[in-house]
Amino acid sequence: MILWYNQYMGRRKTKRLKFFLGGLILLSCVFVVVVFGVQFITKTGIFHVPGVVTYDESLNADEMAVLSNIFTEEVELDKDVKISAVEYLEKPELAENEYIYNVFVPVTDFYSAETNVSAESPDALFADKVQSDVAYDMISVDDLDFSRKLLSINEKYYLDEFDAGAVYRVVKFETDNDEEIKNLVGETFSKTWPEKSDVLTFAQTGVTALSRGMNTKLGQVGDARYFSEQIAGYLAGFDITHTSNESSFTDYATGDNICSDERFIDTLTAIGLDVVELTGNHNQDCGDEAALETIDTYNDKGIRIVGGGKTADDAAIPLQLDEKGTNITFLAYNLSTGGATLDNSPGANQYYEENAIAEINAAKERGDFVIIDIQYYECSAYASEYEDPTCDYANSAAGDQVGFFRHLIDLGADMVVGTSAHQPQTFELYGDGVIYYGLGNLFFDQVWWPGTTRSLILAHYFYNGKHLQTKVVPTIYDSAMQTKLLDEETSKWFLSRLINARP
Repeated sequence: MILWYNQYMGRRKTKRLKFFLGGLILLSCVFVVVVFGVQFITKTGIFHVPGVVTYDESLNADEMAVLSNIFTEEVELDKDVKISAVEYLEKPELAENEYIYNVFVPVTDFYSAETNVSAESPDALFADKVQSDVAYDMISVDDLDFSRKLLSINEKYYLDEFDAGAVYRVVKFETDNDEEIKNLVGETFSKTWPEKSDVLTFAQTGVTALSRGMNTKLGQVGDARYFSEQIAGYLAGFDITHTSNESSFTDYATGDNICSDERFIDTLTAIGLDVVELTGNHNQDCGDEAALETIDTYNDKGIRIVGGGKTADDAAIPLQLDEKGTNITFLAYNLSTGGATLDNSPGANQYYEENAIAEINAAKERGDFVIIDIQYYECSAYASEYEDPTCDYANSAAGDQVGFFRHLIDLGADMVVGTSAHQPQTFELYGDGVIYYGLGNLFFDQVWWPGTTRSLILAHYFYNGKHLQTKVVPTIYDSAMQTKLLDEETSKWFLSRLINARP
């Protein structure tokens, strides 16, 4: 009986074990089928098919070369990706899968008086290349420099706007896995482009002498900001604004002397004046005390001084400007118009060749951009009844103006500017630099001669130490003595006249 029972229980255990093992095998088979079925349907695991890269015909050869170096045969994508390019006339808001690949701007010859090209679409800009008989090229912002003139697009100037005035080329990656693409292309497409916050703007202006007839006019209008109210908004918009002021503030200012009513400081602060040049020959016209007090006024207002000072040593100190990643050494000299200090009295910085060489060399060793302003001999060909172009020419004053200004470039200066001319003069590229021979009168009382009522504002743009552009902007005042920007049509005519007078 016991033997039979043991045999019976053994058969039951064997049957249960077989049933358990069979169930386990069945569950394993179901698991394998499910797992591999899902992989087969979703194309994952051993059934995964790498994503395919599709290049749209909108991509150019340069872009294809860059992308081919990223999406190599060794790269296995999780998802398909289609890559294309599109262009905009205004800076777009980018989606997560979009990147600005390049920014293109129109440039023309340095000596062109044209300022603008028009286009309804980016394609038209690349296709035409000629408007109003002016040839232009579309270049990358990376290649922009002062030797070619930047044009506006549809009246929008890129270095003023930054989100217009250019063609923005965008590369798009269409995929179901944006993060994967970001990891692959992010470093290559992470380039940043110039923005207002990192481009240094610097306005240089010409002769200012808030004196004589302007003193009389101030007595009539009562507010010194009257004279600058039509130009203040433009000039105050620059990071740095400069003028060469030739008259000192004093209680003894009249309608007959080159001295300034003390209220005229408001004219200068209204334009956002940051740097005042004191190389002129009239700052001592009302005595040393007025000159010294005027320097104190500038210091109190936080206005930096170049080319003049309380003593000869002070006057000779170079002005170093260090803003937005750009270092500029600003040198200013009086060569021949009088008014220079030679001792412990106030006055302008006298030009000495050995000093200029040492100061230029020191600045270049620091890697600075060097601007030299010069009070040179004045051209005095005035006419009230017609336009006299005599002073347009750089050789119209006494001495060898062309030779001397070019000599300063040969010594290492990057830019030379004449700040004694009461009438605007021509300009030119020379060597590795640029010369502006005379800027004319920004604020003055000479309303009876057409030539003396105009001036040139040099609107400089720098990016990470590179001189991108100088836009030449003409101004004018009339019998009302209010300086304003010259209208576009007259500006073209006047700039053409100056350009045609270049050496």
